[in-house]
Amino acid sequence: MKLLNVSGLNYLTGGAMTEFQEKLRQQHEESMHHELEELLTTATDPKEQEISKKDFDGFKKLFHRFLQVKGPSIDWAKISRPPEDSIQPYERIRAKGLPEDIAAALNRLVVVKLNGGLGTSMGCKGPKSLISVRNENTFLDLTVKQIEHLNKTYDTNVPLVLMNSFNTDEDTKKILQKYTHHRVQIHTFNQSRYPRINKESLLPIAKSMGADGEGEAWYPPGHGDIYARKEYIFVSNIDNLGATVDLFILQHLMSQPQDKRCEFIMEVTDKTRADVKGGTLIEYEERLRLLEIAQVPKAHVDEFKSVTKFKIFNTNNLWISLPAIKRVHDANALDLEIIVNPKTLDGGLNVIQLETAVGAAIKSFKNALGVNVPRSRFLPVKTTSDLLLVMSNLYSLDAGSLTMSKKREFPTTPHVKLGSSFTKVQEYLRRFENIPDMLELDHLTVSGDVTFGKNVSLKGTVIIIANHGDRIDIPAGAMLENKIVSGNLRILDH
Repeated sequence: MKLLNVSGLNYLTGGAMTEFQEKLRQQHEESMHHELEELLTTATDPKEQEISKKDFDGFKKLFHRFLQVKGPSIDWAKISRPPEDSIQPYERIRAKGLPEDIAAALNRLVVVKLNGGLGTSMGCKGPKSLISVRNENTFLDLTVKQIEHLNKTYDTNVPLVLMNSFNTDEDTKKILQKYTHHRVQIHTFNQSRYPRINKESLLPIAKSMGADGEGEAWYPPGHGDIYARKEYIFVSNIDNLGATVDLFILQHLMSQPQDKRCEFIMEVTDKTRADVKGGTLIEYEERLRLLEIAQVPKAHVDEFKSVTKFKIFNTNNLWISLPAIKRVHDANALDLEIIVNPKTLDGGLNVIQLETAVGAAIKSFKNALGVNVPRSRFLPVKTTSDLLLVMSNLYSLDAGSLTMSKKREFPTTPHVKLGSSFTKVQEYLRRFENIPDMLELDHLTVSGDVTFGKNVSLKGTVIIIANHGDRIDIPAGAMLENKIVSGNLRILDH
């Protein structure tokens, strides 16, 4: 981390330089504390002021740690692959069978969904969890249906806890009324609201506590602060449609002897070329740790992305012991690595936001384990390309859970890449009269002004490119197998 850019100081001795840097750090910290106090005075509501004061206390600790860090927090030479027994294949876990009393096991579980993200990357306003993904069901609808199905099937009371951010809390709470008569208790709590800071001055860019017109000045600081609020919780991203409660993993957790009980399971899966930026599990100083790309020294980024050296990545499906969370939190032992996330705002201002990742806590828990799960447990919807896959006949929907259709002859998911004309959900929906048959598709690339008529079938590798100024209308009922379509094809209503 570059704290200062001072020329003409080369003559300083190492000790004097260290003293100078320490004074500069103190100066940055004092300036930050002063700015935060000033911001608090602009809060109009006493309750908001109280919440913000707690948030700022958390941010001050994070900022203090950020100023102490010199360069990458990871010494690359100390990294090694995790021992084989620290990452178990899912098949071995599954072979142990289901709990004798499934209801008793489920009644000791809480499901936590990370619900802090907005749908802005897909052109939607409001929480991402409220986007329709399948048969008019939103991410939240599917989650509620999954848990309700468990509660009805086994006569249990598995609650759903939504971890909202200041961006999603209000809209999410409004929509929760629709689930009043569903058999699932839903609770919410809020992530903190932290100030983005100017990359050069290291001071907040916000001028007041009000979010109006200053939405860019604040951010939710990742999901590492979930532990500071609450037998086991299952934590996952709400946009990962593969992250359902797995009874075999639950049984593995519950069946261990008390002294060998696993306090933290991270589900990992085999890395493909599409996942090169995902965090991975490593052994570091004799402990299992999560390594994120932001922690990797620049010279080793390509090595980190290599599928041969780092074969697995974190799905962010996590199973954690609640008593262990309390123990670690009370001992103040949750030393989560800081992720420095640089951003450029619309006006061109360079800012940084200091974040922590929930999976980084794995190093603080006893008998932590990675479980290498099938790819089907990692089905995130980040783009409209992902949305096309989950809306298609590749998947069947049952009790809120999506599973690969039995009619698909091979288990891999097709690679779909939709161009910029499809980025926003409304534009994407306008371009498909209905979703094509994709059961036999391997690869689809679409670029430019392209629309699809009804009942189109796509097989093998299909590439459709409309050059700038051209338009391609794929006619209703068309079957494209291993085809490249380019040029101009207009179909007008008669």
